[in-house]
Amino acid sequence: MEPSPLDEDRTVPKRERVETTVALDGDGTCIARARDLAAAFLTRVQAQEGLPVSERALHITQLVVSELVTNACKYAPGPVLMDLRIVGDLVEVSVWDSDPVLPVAKAADAGRVGQHGLEIVMALVQGFETQKEPVGKRVIARVALFDDPPAGPPSAR
Repeated sequence: MEPSPLDEDRTVPKRERVETTVALDGDGTCIARARDLAAAFLTRVQAQEGLPVSERALHITQLVVSELVTNACKYAPGPVLMDLRIVGDLVEVSVWDSDPVLPVAKAADAGRVGQHGLEIVMALVQGFETQKEPVGKRVIARVALFDDPPAGPPSAR
């Protein structure tokens, strides 16, 4: 299959965007399933769409998916929706759950055991946002597909 052409700014033209959505039941197996689905999605994007996906992007995406789905399962019993979407040179990971409380990263504390997941996610991604929904919330993280993500703080992108 021919690789999809990239625009001059290394983004995928709008007509070439690729995405998938999966409903997870929120039980203990959904975290591993979400990680596997993210890896399969990026592998498919690379093979079928010809988009370069670095090994780093694959692993960071799996980590981000794991942390976001874990939080959704932990704090909002019930189903979880995960969307994966290629937007330009990023993979956008969106996780919806039924809890309306928006997550807040805690201040760094080397003595704290656990509860560092959101801090880790925010340090690794190129963009992060939370949105209240009519029911629940949506947490969105954007990971660069390439090994040379753009410079600057996530809020500037």
